[in-house]
Amino acid sequence: MTTPPPVSLESGLHTEYIRKQLVQAVFAADYATSAITEPFSVDDGSLAAIPAGYVPIGYTTDDGVTFTSDLSMSDVTSSQSVEPTRSDVESDVLSAQFSPQETNAATLALYEGLPLAGDGALPAMGTAWQWDRAAIPANPFRRLLFVGLDYGDDGGEIYVIKFFPRARLTSKDDEQWARSTETQRPVTFNAYRDSVLGTSCRNWVDGPGWRALGA
Repeated sequence: MTTPPPVSLESGLHTEYIRKQLVQAVFAADYATSAITEPFSVDDGSLAAIPAGYVPIGYTTDDGVTFTSDLSMSDVTSSQSVEPTRSDVESDVLSAQFSPQETNAATLALYEGLPLAGDGALPAMGTAWQWDRAAIPANPFRRLLFVGLDYGDDGGEIYVIKFFPRARLTSKDDEQWARSTETQRPVTFNAYRDSVLGTSCRNWVDGPGWRALGA
């Protein structure tokens, strides 16, 4: 009788697969702006230019961006079982929370419900700004692009991207004026299904460093 070889508990472990998003960037666009369909170069996986109409949010707090999935299940219970005998997804709502630190046209537009471009949008930085709090907030849908950057062992870029094609503001925290901290405008956006793309969130992972892992 032959002795089976010992099982290696370290097989399948890869430190190079552990990812961090060392840099994060958030871009916002009005819903009328074309959706993003291909953020990478097909040839080498490098990040393509951000399309016109997508405005950078700028600096955010060091909490970065938090993506929360609120999963709710509907269970069927039976007297013959201590566990549910059936369980189905009742709702699964994806949201993104982030706290902009810059006072720019994009952060104010998201926080105050203003358009990012066109009529009603704030003018260029350095010019006089004025806006009124609406009696009935419009709360328009937006397109949100989230880009995370990491580096592979060879120094090549690895990008993780989430795209909310139809996002809406569902919560905002306090805007605080104080000597001790910068003015933040924390917001939470929920992702809703876009009828053209057929999804509420499209995800990509690519980049020269990612493709190098295939070697």
